[in-house]
Amino acid sequence: MRGLLLTLLLLMSAASSAHPHSFIDMKTELLADGERFTGLKMSWTMDEITSADLLYDAGNAKPGSEAWKKLAAEVMANVLGQHYFSEVWHNGQRVKFLNLPTSYGLSRSGNKAVLDFTLPLAEPPLLADQHFEILTFDPTYFVDMTYENARALSLSKELQARCQLALQTPKPDDNLKQYALSLDKADAPPEQMDLGRQFAQKVTLTCR
Repeated sequence: MRGLLLTLLLLMSAASSAHPHSFIDMKTELLADGERFTGLKMSWTMDEITSADLLYDAGNAKPGSEAWKKLAAEVMANVLGQHYFSEVWHNGQRVKFLNLPTSYGLSRSGNKAVLDFTLPLAEPPLLADQHFEILTFDPTYFVDMTYENARALSLSKELQARCQLALQTPKPDDNLKQYALSLDKADAPPEQMDLGRQFAQKVTLTCR
């Protein structure tokens, strides 16, 4: 149960902690089927401290074993509880996701835990001459979720010939940075402040 408790504490956007105190390094591939944008294939690598209890619970279990599957289900359930911590926007409207990922798994990379999953769009929009914005963040900013650089993003073969990706990293002012740093694990920013969004990177997909 230690892995589950850690995940509940670190990955759920409960109004109990902020700042950030946990870090996730992301990679994402954008997916398509024919003329439609169908979803995101994501890989989240957790920092060593966040990973510690998960890896402890997995012990020496082999990849794909029941122990890993159980841990993956626990982590994924909490991610689903926060709508994948992600938003896709198209023509000013938020695109809905399916309630369940089409695939997911948890694995070890050295001293870090890695969550891989495919996030499907409920009603895949057409690609032609369209523009999309994608954000992934924890609203409380307790978990810092970032792409190291634009190379952490990729397009499926169907998208490569017709679409372009861009990554925008915000530059919050010093007052906001100091406010975030002043929060400890017992503090929480006001919900309406949506602190994490102000630090969230924006991925843009533009297709012809």
